[in-house]
Amino acid sequence: MAPPSGGVPPGLGGRPACALLLLCYLNVVPSLGRQTSLTTSVIPRAEQSVAYKDFIYFTIFEGNVRNVSEVSVEYLCSQPCVVNLEAVVSSEFRSSIPVYKKRWKNEKHLHTSRTQIVHVKFPSIMVYRDDYFIRHSISVSVVILRAWITHQYSSGDLNVKWEENLLHAVAKNYTLLKTVPPFERPFKDHQVCLEWNMDYIWNLRANKIPQCPLENDVVTLLGFLYASSGENTGIVKKFLRFQNRELEATRRQRIDYPVFTVSLWLYLLHYCKANLCGILYFVDSNEMYGTPSIFLTEEGYLHIQMHLVKGEDLAVKTKFTIPLKEWFRLDISFNGGQIVVTTSSGQDLKDYHNQTISFREDFHYNDTSGYFIIGGSRYVAGIEGFFGPLKYYRLHALHPAQIFNPLLEKQLSEQIKLYYERCAEVQEIVSVYTSTVQQGDRRQEALPRNQNESVLDFGGRIFEKALKRLSSVDGLHQISSIIPFLMDASCCGYHKASYYLAVFYETGLTVPRDQLQGMLYSLVGGQGSERLSSMNLGYKHYQGIDNYPLDWELSYAYYSNIATKTPLDQHTLQGDQAYVETIRLKDDEILKVQTKEDGDVFMWLKHEATRGNAAAQQRLAQMLFWGQQGVAKNPEAAIEWYAKGALETEDPALIYDYAIVLFKGQGVKKNRRLALELMKKAASKGLHQAVNGLGWYYHKFKKNYAKAAKYWLKAEEMGNPDASYNLGVLYLDGIFPGAPGRNQTLAGEYFHKAAQGGHMEGTLWCSLYYVTGNLETFPRDPEKAVVWAKHIAEKNGYLGHVIRKGLNAYLEGSWHEALLYYVLAAETGIEVSQTNLAHICEERPDLAKRYLGVNCVWRYYNFSVFQIDAPSFAYLKMGDLYYYGHQNQSQDLELSLQMYAQAALDGDSQGYFNLALLIEEGAIIPHHILDFLEIDPTIHSNNISILRELYERCWSRSNEESFSPCSLAWLYLNLRLIWGTVLHSALIYFLGTFLLSVLIAWTVQYFQSVSASNPHLTPAGASEDPTAPTASPAVTPVADASAQDQPTVINSPEPRG
Repeated sequence: MAPPSGGVPPGLGGRPACALLLLCYLNVVPSLGRQTSLTTSVIPRAEQSVAYKDFIYFTIFEGNVRNVSEVSVEYLCSQPCVVNLEAVVSSEFRSSIPVYKKRWKNEKHLHTSRTQIVHVKFPSIMVYRDDYFIRHSISVSVVILRAWITHQYSSGDLNVKWEENLLHAVAKNYTLLKTVPPFERPFKDHQVCLEWNMDYIWNLRANKIPQCPLENDVVTLLGFLYASSGENTGIVKKFLRFQNRELEATRRQRIDYPVFTVSLWLYLLHYCKANLCGILYFVDSNEMYGTPSIFLTEEGYLHIQMHLVKGEDLAVKTKFTIPLKEWFRLDISFNGGQIVVTTSSGQDLKDYHNQTISFREDFHYNDTSGYFIIGGSRYVAGIEGFFGPLKYYRLHALHPAQIFNPLLEKQLSEQIKLYYERCAEVQEIVSVYTSTVQQGDRRQEALPRNQNESVLDFGGRIFEKALKRLSSVDGLHQISSIIPFLMDASCCGYHKASYYLAVFYETGLTVPRDQLQGMLYSLVGGQGSERLSSMNLGYKHYQGIDNYPLDWELSYAYYSNIATKTPLDQHTLQGDQAYVETIRLKDDEILKVQTKEDGDVFMWLKHEATRGNAAAQQRLAQMLFWGQQGVAKNPEAAIEWYAKGALETEDPALIYDYAIVLFKGQGVKKNRRLALELMKKAASKGLHQAVNGLGWYYHKFKKNYAKAAKYWLKAEEMGNPDASYNLGVLYLDGIFPGAPGRNQTLAGEYFHKAAQGGHMEGTLWCSLYYVTGNLETFPRDPEKAVVWAKHIAEKNGYLGHVIRKGLNAYLEGSWHEALLYYVLAAETGIEVSQTNLAHICEERPDLAKRYLGVNCVWRYYNFSVFQIDAPSFAYLKMGDLYYYGHQNQSQDLELSLQMYAQAALDGDSQGYFNLALLIEEGAIIPHHILDFLEIDPTIHSNNISILRELYERCWSRSNEESFSPCSLAWLYLNLRLIWGTVLHSALIYFLGTFLLSVLIAWTVQYFQSVSASNPHLTPAGASEDPTAPTASPAVTPVADASAQDQPTVINSPEPRG
C-alpha cells in the first residue's frame, strides 16, 4: 500500500489535543516551497520627491478557509523593511493559535507599491471532514489573516520574535476568513487505497454525524427528605466536568465570574446551638471552604461565605431570619459579584423575604475541584431539621419564578409538620405536669415523681411501661393499645419509641401496614439521632427498598453517623448495650454454649478462673465487660477478674487489659504509675498490643512523638492494626518525626492497613476518603463507602442489646418476644438477624401469618441474599422459593439457577447438587452462570460434561467422610454412561448378531438330527398306556411385551435447600 501523499499522516488527528499540537507545530516550521509564486513591480504612484507613507493591503480570492488559500498582498515601504503575514485561529478550547507564518525583506524597491501572491496553507484538520486518516477535525470559530510592515533598522530583523516584531509595526492590516463547520467540509483525497475490509468498515460510519451527549447544567443534589440530627455528619456530593464540550468551556470561563443558582427546601426545628451550623458548603481539594458556603447562625440568620480569586475569604450575613417549624424554600443565585437570597413559604410560595448583596471582588468558583456537603461534617455540625429537594443550576443565575423545584413527597412533608404540631401540645402538657409535680402535687401515683425529671425522662418512663407490656406473653396482641403510649414517648423526644412505631407500620406487626407512617417515624427517629432508626434509613436507601430511593450518598450520611458513635458507645459503661455476635439459630453448637450468670458454662468458667486458670479469667472478664455470650454487661465484676488475673498470673493479655483499665479509669480509679509498669511488663513478654500501648502512653501523656512513633513502628511490624492507625494519625496531624508537614496519602495508606485488620476508626477514615474522592489512592466510590460505614455501624452495642434480647427469648421458648426483637433488628439491615427471623417464620409459620403483614420468609431471605456476607443457606432457600414459586412469586428457573450458583460459589456442595439436578430435569444453564462458576463452555460443551463437573465439585466440597449424595450421584452418572456406551458399541452389536446366528443354526441342526433319529410315528388312534408317563413339557410363560425393553424410570429428587 502506497504511503499517503500530501496529507496528514495516519493518526495525526487522533484527539483534539493532538490537533492543537499540530497547530503549535506549524507555528515553528517555516514556510517553504510553493507558498510564494511571483512578485511583480508596478508603476510608481507618485514622484520620488514626494514623501511616501508605508501601507499594506491584501486581497483574498476566496473568502472561505481552504487547504491552500491564494492571497494577494500589496504593500509599500519607505525604508528597507520586512513584510510579515500570519494566520491566527481560535477554537472552543484555545484562542490566538498561529497556524501560518511568512515574512520577507524588501530593501531595493522602496517608495514603490508592490504586489506579491502568497499561497496560505491551512492544516487539513481545519478544512476537511473526518476520514480514516483525519480522525478528529477541529471546529474553528475565528480565522484572522493579518499582515504588517516593520522597518529593517527598527526591530525589523528576521530573527526577532513575532510578538516583538508586531509591536514595532509601521503599517498593519487584517481580515477575517469564513470558517466552514466540520460536517460541511469536503473529504480529502489522500490518493491512498485502503484494504477492502478497512474501507468497508469506514464507509459504514463515514456519513454518521456524532451527537453530543444529552446533558444540561441542572443537577438534583437531593430528591428525598433527609433527617439532619444536628451532628457532624452529612451528605457528600461531588461533580465531574461536563462531557459536553460547550458546557465545559462555559464552566471554565466562569471560574472567576460565578453564575449559578442553588434552590433547597428546609424544615428547621431549632437554630444553631454553636456559632454556625452547615446547610450547604463546598470543600476544595485543600480541605478549605470554597464558593459557595451557606451556614445558619445561632440567631437564625444566613451566613454566606465566598472564596476570592486573590486567595482570601469573604462572608456576609442576611438581614432577615429564616422561619422555624415551617417548610420553606431557600433560593440563592450568584451572578458575578451579585448575590440574591430569597426565602419563600406559604401557599404558592407567596410569603417571602428577599435581599440582594453586591461585591466588587472577584469570586473563585470551581465546583469540580472538591466536593459539596449537605448538613454536617467533621468541620461543622449540621442543622437540626429536615432537608427537602435540593437543585443546583451550575451555569445559570435564575429568578425564583424561573426555578422549578417543587416540594416532593408532599404527603410525607405534611405529616412531618403535623407530627411536630401535635408534639408541641404533648410537650406543653408534660411541662405543665412536671411543673405541678415540682410544686408538690403528687396525687397521680402512676406517673413519675422525680422533681428534676425532664420531658425526655418522662418519655423514657412511658416507653419502659409500654415495653414491659410488649414483652409479656400476649404482648403482640396489645400493640394496638400500646401505640398511643409510644406516640407520646416519641413526642417527648424518646426516639426508641419512634423506631418501634416505624417498624410496626412498615412490617404490619399486628397493625395495618402504612408505609407513610413508617417513613414518618423512621425520619423522626433519625432526626433524633436514634441509632436503630438511622441504620434503618441507611439500609433502605442503600438497597432502594420499601419506596425509599436508591441513594448511596444519603445512605452514607445515616450510616456514618452511627459508625462514628460505635467506638464511643463501646467505651461507655452505661446504657442498654451488648456485644454484637454472629449467632445463627440454625447452628446448634453455638446455641449450646450460650449461657447466663447461673448457666453451666458460666459457672464452669468461674470455677476455673477461681483456681487461677488465666484463659478462664480472661474469657470471664471479656464476657462481663462486653456483655458477650448471653451474660449481662457488668464492668465492675469484669475489672475484678482483670485485676486478679494481672496480679496473680503472668499472662500478658490479662496484664495488658488491666493496664488499659487503669489508664482510662473504666470502673476503677486511675493509676497511671501502676498501669505503666504493667504495660511494660506485658510488652516485655512480646505482646504487640502492649507495645502499641506504650506508644499510646508516650503520645498522650508525654507528648514524645519520636518515642511514640518508635513503639508504633515496632508494633506495626508485629501486625498490630492499632499501631497502623496511630501512625496514620501522626502523618495526618503532620507530627511524624522527620516528616515535613501533613501527608494525607501516607495517612490513608496506614488507615487502610488498619481497616483491613478490623480497626474501627481506620475503617471510618477509609469510608470518608471513598465518599469524597479527594485522595488519588482512594478513587471516589460511594457504594464502597457505605459498605465500610455499614460494617462499623452494625457493631453498635445498642443493636447488640436488641439482638441479644431476641436470642434469649428464642432460647427460653418465648416465640412472641423473639419475633418482636428479631423484627426490630432485621429492619436495621443486619444480615444475621434477617436470616434468623426468616428461620423463626419457617419454624412457626402460624406466628408469622397471624402477626406480620409481610411475607416474612420471602422478605427476609430475599433481603439477606443482597448482603455482602450472606450465608450460603440463604441462597439455597431463595433458590427453592424461585424454583417452586411462593405465594405472589411465580416460578423463575433462571433466578433459581443464579441462587444455587451463588451458593455453590460460596463452597456449598448443595448448590452444585441442585444445579446438577436441574440439568437432569432438562434445564439449560446460561453461559453467564457457567462463567460465574468458572466452567469453560468450550471444554464442557454438553450437559453430560457439565453434570460430571458439577458432581465432582459437589463431592470434593462435601463434608461427609463416607458416601454422600454427591458421590452416589457421581457414581450413578458414570455407571449410566458406561452402560450406555456398552449398549451402543458396534463390537457388541456384531458379537450379538454372530452368537444369535450360531444359536439359530445350532437349533435347526438339532431339530433335524432329532427328526432323523425318530422315523416311526405313533399310529393314530392308538391307545396309550395309561401307566406310561405323560410328557408334559414345562412351558415357560412369555414375559409381558410391554415390560420388555422398557427403561427403568428413576424419580430424580427435587432440588432442596
